[in-house]
Amino acid sequence: MKGPLFYSKILLFGEYGIIKDSKGLSIPYNSYNGALKYSKKHTPHSKKSNNKLKDYFSFLFNLKKELVVFNVKKMANDLSRGLYFDSSIPMGYGVGSSGALVAAVYDSYAEEKITVLENLTRDKLIRLKDIFAEMESFFHGKSSGLDPLNSYLSLPILISSKNEIEATGIPSQNLQGTGAVFLLDSGKVGETAPMVQIFMDKMKEEGFRKMLYGQFIKYTDSCVDNFLNGDIKSLFKNTKQLSKVVLNNFKPMIPKKFHQIWASGIESNAYYLKLCGSGGGGYILGFTENLERAKKALSAFKLEIVYTF
Repeated sequence: MKGPLFYSKILLFGEYGIIKDSKGLSIPYNSYNGALKYSKKHTPHSKKSNNKLKDYFSFLFNLKKELVVFNVKKMANDLSRGLYFDSSIPMGYGVGSSGALVAAVYDSYAEEKITVLENLTRDKLIRLKDIFAEMESFFHGKSSGLDPLNSYLSLPILISSKNEIEATGIPSQNLQGTGAVFLLDSGKVGETAPMVQIFMDKMKEEGFRKMLYGQFIKYTDSCVDNFLNGDIKSLFKNTKQLSKVVLNNFKPMIPKKFHQIWASGIESNAYYLKLCGSGGGGYILGFTENLERAKKALSAFKLEIVYTF
């Protein structure tokens, strides 16, 4: 027996910025997924997952009851039956491995849950996001709740501010197009909590705050608007600026061996790189107007295509 599948996600724009009220745009990424399953005879993976779920469920028992209540009896019973999370989503890669798990747990065990079939008003979406932020804090220390929300709804999510959130449509892909959004594997696992801590420490510096609000959030917001409006020319212009700002100000979040590769994309205009999630490893997100040119320039890497223009 297994539960429904929950998919990975990609935050196209908004990493770090959404903590400080920038816009954000998150889309489902159906190449990876996970589901709750039962194992009568544990493998090392299922045993490890079952043990992790025991710790996680203990954490959930102590969440504010006015926020969400779980069916504790069912949780305990399912754990004893060998419950584990079977997932193909790479962990520490910025594509929502913990978000899919949170969505699956909420779907299976939350009492009076908000369902995907309801009329999802703004208030319901914000409530879901708040619940998911608390649930996911077990994994990262601090969470926006956006990853589980995207995984739970399996719809693109637009955040305009902390209190403005909606499911949105995105322009259809041009399957014959030469432009693309792609993933680049850094070959190294990233950890969210230390990266977020670096960001929060940097926010104490006046110069960094000025850059964040004056440049980073400005270009992030423009990129979201350009993407949703299908304004590809402006999108690449603003993505280039965003890529520059990240290279100059978020270096600890970019694996060292990618500093020069990042700069080369900006100089050659063959591609522009940006963080995928919190960074520090995992995937790096790339944007190119000419996929073949980007593939040649990045021939040492296998590009995973997310979206085509």
